[in-house]
Amino acid sequence: MNDKLNWESGQENEDLKQYVTFLVGGETYGVSVMKVQSINEMSEITQVPRARSFIKGVINMRGAVIPVIDMRNKFGLPGKDYDSFTVILIVEVKERLVGMIVDSVSDVISIPASNVQTNISYSGKVEKNSMEGVGRIGDSLIILLDVETFLYNENVQEA
Repeated sequence: MNDKLNWESGQENEDLKQYVTFLVGGETYGVSVMKVQSINEMSEITQVPRARSFIKGVINMRGAVIPVIDMRNKFGLPGKDYDSFTVILIVEVKERLVGMIVDSVSDVISIPASNVQTNISYSGKVEKNSMEGVGRIGDSLIILLDVETFLYNENVQEA
């Protein structure tokens, strides 16, 4: 447990949630550590004909065929050449594995429950019902994705 976060929040026994944080287009996002299965280097992706625009294709991971989503496309951002920092974050969605291509993985962080705001009204790249909320660490804000809603609603099972 990160003592600094507890000390800053002023509540040593507060419930902490852990998130894997990653960057897409300069913005920091987080997904519950409980949903992350692995973080993989970029590998060969097989394109799937007539797949939705943000579905890059599928990969073979230990015999399992996993759909892979390009998060830049998903967020409507311009494409970017993959580099040594680009990774595929494998998450579990409705008992299925889905890959998310992200610009880079940052860290695993613990956020006190009181530092997560869930009643947010805004217009942005992520629909409100696809977010757990916005987490605050010091002066930084992290968009916390609910991958169950965010990815499953897009019918990734069709890939």
